[in-house]
Amino acid sequence: MTWLITGGAGYIGAHVARSMTAAGERVVVLDDLSTGVAERLPAGTALVRGSLQDRETVDRVLAGHAVTGVVHLAAKKQVGESVEEPLRYYRENLHGLTVLLEAVVAAGVPRFLFSSSAAVYGVPDTELITEETPAVPINPYGETKLAGEWLVRATGQAHNLATGCLRYFNVAGAAEPGLSDTGVFNIIPMFFDRVTRGEAPRIFGADYPTPDGTCIRDYIHVADLAGAHLAAARWLAGRPGGTDLTVNIGRGEGVSVRELADLVAEVTGHRAPPVVEGRRPGDAAKAVASVERIARELGWTAQRGVREMVESAWEGWQLRHPRLPVG
Repeated sequence: MTWLITGGAGYIGAHVARSMTAAGERVVVLDDLSTGVAERLPAGTALVRGSLQDRETVDRVLAGHAVTGVVHLAAKKQVGESVEEPLRYYRENLHGLTVLLEAVVAAGVPRFLFSSSAAVYGVPDTELITEETPAVPINPYGETKLAGEWLVRATGQAHNLATGCLRYFNVAGAAEPGLSDTGVFNIIPMFFDRVTRGEAPRIFGADYPTPDGTCIRDYIHVADLAGAHLAAARWLAGRPGGTDLTVNIGRGEGVSVRELADLVAEVTGHRAPPVVEGRRPGDAAKAVASVERIARELGWTAQRGVREMVESAWEGWQLRHPRLPVG
C-alpha cells in the first residue's frame, strides 16, 4: 500500500511517517511546511509542498503516487488561537478536509484515517472518558475536530470508504531529539520555556476537586501515538468499505499538573517551585481516556511512561537551546 500523510513533516506527522516507513509501508507526504520541517522525514520519503485547499495539487499527489490510503494530520490545533480566529480554523480544518475528501472520492482511494482530538469531549464530568462519552466541544478547535469526524464518517458511508477517527489525548516526548516538538504550546515545553529562562513554571488553578488540587490529564508518548496510527492503518487495510473505527489514544492513567511540574524539575535540575495562578476557562478537573476499545480492536497499548516523555522532550529542548544554565 501507499499512504499519503498530510502534515507529515510536523511533530506528530514525522513520527507517524517514520513508524510507517520502518514497518515497510510506502509513504508520501503533503505538507505546506508552515510548521513542518522537511529534515524530519525519513530518507527517501517523497515530500510534496502544497496546501490541502489546492485541489489540483491534491489530485496530482493521489494519482501520481498511486495512493491507496490517507492519514490526515494537517490542521491548525491551538485552542486559544481558535477562539481568537474561528474563521481561520474552520477554513483550514474543515474546508481543507472537504477538499481532501472530494479528491479521495474522485480518485477512488478506499481508506481514510483522521487525526481527531480529546477536545471533542469538552469538559466531561466522568472518571474515564469512553468513546461513548457525549462529545460537547467548548472551543472552535474542538468543534472543527468533531465536525471533521462527522464528515469523514458520512463520506465513508456514502462512498464506500473504510474510515477511522483517532482521538488523541495529551501528546508529549520524542522518539529522538531531532523530532521533538518545536512549539511552546503544550504543557511540557511551556514548563521548559519558563524554567530555562529562570522563571518559575506556572500552574493554572490549584483548587480543583483532585488529590493535590491541580488538573489531571492523560499523557501519551508521541512514539506510542505513531504506533497507534500504524495499527489503525493496517486495521483499515483489512476492512471493507463503509467500516468505521473511532478510538481514544491515551495511556488510561492520569497525572496531575503538580506531579508533572515536580517531574520536570527532577529531570531538568531546575527546581524553582511553581507559582499558582487563576484557573483558565474551560479546563476540566480530570480528563483521562478509557483505552479498552483500542486494546480490544487493534491490540494496541501504550508502552512508554511519563518520565520517558519528559526526558526525551528535554533532550530535544536542549538540542535547540544549548548551554542553558541550571538553577
